[in-house]
Amino acid sequence: MFSQLGDKLQDIFKDLRGHGTISESNINDALRQVRLALLEADVDFQVAKSFVARVKEKALGEEVLRSITPGQQIVKIFHDELTALLGGDAAPLNLEKPARILMVGLNGAGKTTSAAKLALLLRKQGHVPRLIALDLQRPAAIEQLATLGRQIDIPVFTPTPNEKDVLRAAAAVGGQPNAGYNVDIFDTAGRQEIDQPMIEELKRLRDFLQPQEILLVADAATGQQAVSVATHFNDALQITGIVLTKLDGDARGGAALSMREVTHCPIKFAGVGEKLDQFEVFVPDRLAGRILGMGDIVGLVEKAAEAVDEEEAARLERKLRTAKFDFNDFLAQFKMMRKLGPLENILGMLPGMNNVPGLSVDDRQLRRVEAIVLSMTLEERSRPDILNARRRQRIARGSGRTVTEVNDLLQRFNQMRKLMKNAGKMKRKLKELQRLHH
Repeated sequence: MFSQLGDKLQDIFKDLRGHGTISESNINDALRQVRLALLEADVDFQVAKSFVARVKEKALGEEVLRSITPGQQIVKIFHDELTALLGGDAAPLNLEKPARILMVGLNGAGKTTSAAKLALLLRKQGHVPRLIALDLQRPAAIEQLATLGRQIDIPVFTPTPNEKDVLRAAAAVGGQPNAGYNVDIFDTAGRQEIDQPMIEELKRLRDFLQPQEILLVADAATGQQAVSVATHFNDALQITGIVLTKLDGDARGGAALSMREVTHCPIKFAGVGEKLDQFEVFVPDRLAGRILGMGDIVGLVEKAAEAVDEEEAARLERKLRTAKFDFNDFLAQFKMMRKLGPLENILGMLPGMNNVPGLSVDDRQLRRVEAIVLSMTLEERSRPDILNARRRQRIARGSGRTVTEVNDLLQRFNQMRKLMKNAGKMKRKLKELQRLHH
């Protein structure tokens, strides 16, 4: 998401930075293109109009026009205003005891899954959450939440079978002894579209539970509809925050840029993938940086620190330097990379990578490579040198690939080992020279 908008904005500012001097005419032309890019990305018309007006007001300041690098100054202004549009600073949850979080939203937005993802994230942060199923409209939702809870080893409390009254269910389930749990996350019923009975039920539930947080789960891929949904829920329930799902998709992303401005409610979390651990605290300035091609190094470092085992990484680095790196190590490296999430997302977190022509990551190609390695025996992975023609043919059949593809992988693997071996030798020589010098 945001790739199309990001590309257009980066082209606009690249052209602006190319001017030796910046005039009011330059700025007006650039901001006209910015407004069009925002509207094409599904940003609300009034939001786009007021946003461009704020940028223009600051960009036409005398200090900017006389700056040595006015183009860079305007990009900085745009980044700051985009960050403000998305909410400024990250908005933390209110988890005062008894911490109760009410998850609301339409069917299909990812509400039940987001409840489980939030529970997993809170546990990583040191909390002890439990999930409480209150979607009495859709029996499958109760079973779905129970299944997700088992996957992440977080307890799920469910109402008695055939219970129809949500307040009775909340009293029975939510009133159970908390046994050390300090955060209750309530999954509620949704509808295909907003209707008055649903809103009235949620109001009664809110008044009964008195939650500290009412989080609206909204599908970022639904565009302007998501903004309308957020407005309706906020008017009825006074939501405290928004959870945006499907930010990893290829939708235009304008909803994310509009919802904060329209509802005045912070976006608190973002779902960035289907896996239960692909759920992040929403940090506005980082997203603004990624949209403008500035990357998100802090976010990348956090992901790496969480996903990569330092001892394992050091072991692989030593084996690479001594050319003892084999296909078992290759698979271990693959697993570490997978923990970081989709590689397209990782590249987007590196400054300037969005602007590199022809650079793309084909996850399908990576899966094909992995299939070839998995079709090798343990001995073959440990000793790639024994892979003769007959073995390569068997590996090709087992992985559903061609012998040519197997040969190409082996050739690249051997080249990598040779390069690493030479790099290791050079490093040892430099150390020896340094030792002699001292």
